[in-house]
Amino acid sequence: MTDSALFVVRAGALTTVQDRGRPGHAHLGVPHSGALDGPAAALANRLVGNPPGAAVLETTVNGCAVRPRSTVTVAVTGAPCAVRVDGRPAAWGAPVSVPAGAVLEVGTVIRGVRSYLAVRGGIAVEQVLGSRSTDLLSGLGPPPLADGQVLPLGDPHGHYARVDVAPQPAPPEELVLRVTPGPRDDWFTPDAVRTFTSRAYRVSPSSNRIGLRTEGPALERSRPGELPSEGMVLGAVQVPPDGRPVVFLADHPTTGGYPVIAVVHRADLPATAQAAPGTPVRFVTVRRR
Repeated sequence: MTDSALFVVRAGALTTVQDRGRPGHAHLGVPHSGALDGPAAALANRLVGNPPGAAVLETTVNGCAVRPRSTVTVAVTGAPCAVRVDGRPAAWGAPVSVPAGAVLEVGTVIRGVRSYLAVRGGIAVEQVLGSRSTDLLSGLGPPPLADGQVLPLGDPHGHYARVDVAPQPAPPEELVLRVTPGPRDDWFTPDAVRTFTSRAYRVSPSSNRIGLRTEGPALERSRPGELPSEGMVLGAVQVPPDGRPVVFLADHPTTGGYPVIAVVHRADLPATAQAAPGTPVRFVTVRRR
């Protein structure tokens, strides 16, 4: 019987199991979670013949290294990085066969932040509320990878993509986020609302899967006090007391009391996964119809 599993040789700074997440549980206080760069994760799955929602590994900055116990087909997408099999260079953004016992290394990113490793059959850790995703806020799902861990693999099914290499967007040199104003933009002065969409911000090093934090001009409130806690959605731009906007990402809290000045359009969120600290950020208003 074939032992379909990955042995974790090097876990990296923060490597987690991610799929499409667990939507529909916000009323229970459970975030959406899932791969921050959904298109990159789906492409990695497509390259190895997995369905789009199969679980993959999401690495952060310095990659990871794993050893399969049986011969597997893998693909690495997302942030460009060196890929090696037993020390020999292998393709990034393309299907790669890794023999049983060989060490597959996903290297440090060249640009961007997060790379995605898909293995044919998918990462088959136990599901929680219908998802295998690691949720760093609530603690649901498997913990971040640790050296020496063994990850089970699922049974292969589906067909390989008939490509040698797949094009994918480069990490952003400038992050342009379309936003719809509100629901609490009236909590800020007119000057602050203008500043929000006319001045440049930068991605803060304190950003994570919970939120993309920014550095730049503080936004002044027009009223004192705090809101009662209210529901928060993916992409909400919350403004804490320091006045610097925070874009809520996959592991965001489902409620919050700081005012939300705007909401980022869902299609623009995957690029936030690859915006390295210091990347310029601009918020562009798209008015309600």
